[in-house]
Amino acid sequence: MSILPVNKKKVAKETPRNFVIYGGTMHGKTYFTDEFPNPLNLNTDGNAEMIETPSVNISHKRDKQGKIVKGASDLLSEIIVELEGTAHTFETIIIDVIDDVITLFEQEITEEAGVKSVGDIGYGKGHSMIEMMVRVFIMRLKELSMKKKVNIIYVSRLTTIEENDVQKFMPSLKLKWMNIVNGNSDYTIFCRKIGKKYLRQVESKRKNYTRDKIEDEKIASLLDTVIGAFEKSKSTPVNEAKQIVEQEEKQKEVEQEVVKQEVAKEDSIPQQEQEKQQEEQNKPAPKPAPRRRPVTTK
Repeated sequence: MSILPVNKKKVAKETPRNFVIYGGTMHGKTYFTDEFPNPLNLNTDGNAEMIETPSVNISHKRDKQGKIVKGASDLLSEIIVELEGTAHTFETIIIDVIDDVITLFEQEITEEAGVKSVGDIGYGKGHSMIEMMVRVFIMRLKELSMKKKVNIIYVSRLTTIEENDVQKFMPSLKLKWMNIVNGNSDYTIFCRKIGKKYLRQVESKRKNYTRDKIEDEKIASLLDTVIGAFEKSKSTPVNEAKQIVEQEEKQKEVEQEVVKQEVAKEDSIPQQEQEKQQEEQNKPAPKPAPRRRPVTTK
């Protein structure tokens, strides 16, 4: 029996499973994520008991002295192992919010090393450690989505920047982390509220998804509510394409500079503290106040 397939085109089946969803407070992102089938919310806000969605509070476990005895990364790892190896009915995993998860990772590294910033760990080792933790976490979730056909949603808050006198809305997740998360996602969706209307709009997508090729009707129905979810890219004239490429190259340069500034800012905090401590040490000791002789009356 031949192991080769029949030389005939087949209908491809494709279902996006990995999403980045961001937006401002009360702009509908939580409502949207809860519409996904059978969600499990991995919550970093400490209010897991206050929401109806099945949830787990993601935080460090500390002893009475405040020392981390079980990090959030260990808890997340145990959750992923259980989702991979046990029978469960969850179909969607919500990381709410991914910004806080990375902050928790940073806390583990800095507290274990006894420093205040990952930049304090010499030879760039601190930055390498946090990047590895983030990449491994994202890759494990990506594998979970592929093996178990589970939907993964990374929730981020909203930040606004000014660019050429124009307001631009972006995820609050730092750009260097957003590049990793977004690179492993199928859709990035922006949720916003305008007046009394809630809008969902595609910011980027891995490919031109076609609705009739999506196997999971629940996901297809949810994407029906998102502007631009199934719009096809149009062919671009050569001259216009060259201009777009030039603009993208400039944008990449800007993004690289932003990442450098983010790293420099992180590293400058402990340096500033060291300089301040040095200044305090170099200050001359205050002169003792002159003694006054007691006044006696005759």
